[in-house]
Amino acid sequence: MKYNKNVYQSLALIMQFGINMLVPIFLCAFLGIFLDKKLHTNFIVIILFFLGAIAGFRNIYIMSKSIYDKGKDDKKNDDEHNAK
Repeated sequence: MKYNKNVYQSLALIMQFGINMLVPIFLCAFLGIFLDKKLHTNFIVIILFFLGAIAGFRNIYIMSKSIYDKGKDDKKNDDEHNAK
């Protein structure tokens, strides 16, 4: 079964969204656990978890904005090319 190139590009994009969201969350959570053990506290992991979530959402926002802007530019270029 042969798939269209767009199917693979869409799957890669979905995986990028997931990775860009999960990596900051896990890194910040593990850093929070490490700091909690070293400093004998119980709240740093919660703060860093939410900081990681905010960073992940920011990554996804920037990535989706760049994809949207790229699509807009491509459409504009196609319209200019067809007008000539």
